[in-house]
Amino acid sequence: MSEKATTNASQGHQAMKLLQAEAGLERMMVSKAASDLMQYCLEHVKNDPLLIGIPASSNPFKEKKDVCYSMRELKHPS
Repeated sequence: MSEKATTNASQGHQAMKLLQAEAGLERMMVSKAASDLMQYCLEHVKNDPLLIGIPASSNPFKEKKDVCYSMRELKHPS
């Protein structure tokens, strides 16, 4: 067998093992998964900072009020 044929056979064997493993996975209907996801979101809406916001006092991503001036602005304020 040539090296290329051996490589192709090896890749085919790996693909077959992957397909066999995937065939054994437990599946769920998309409609059931979507329903479960919606239910989870509704149950946790009170804790979602994207929906309720983050208090300014505890927001670690709030921009600092530090002001940076160039030397030119300091010498000649507008």
